Amino acid sequence: MAATAVKKTIFLPAELAREAEELARSEGETLTAVIQDALRLSRSERLQGEFRAVQDYWSRKAKEKGILTERDLKRYLAR
Repeated sequence: MAATAVKKTIFLPAELAREAEELARSEGETLTAVIQDALRLSRSERLQGEFRAVQDYWSRKAKEKGILTERDLKRYLAR
């Protein structure tokens, strides 16, 4: 499936716009590419944070049940 582009207008504080334009120039990229990369990175970091939160939750639950190793988990599941 081919991705389609949607044109949007955004407003940036002047300093942030200057930084983004300088970054685009220094990396030989378009301003659009720089902003797309920033949004992808932001999404990735948010998802990683959510994953860590879920992982921490289930790790705590496992520890509460005395499950500290894979061997403990196999014993627990064999009940």
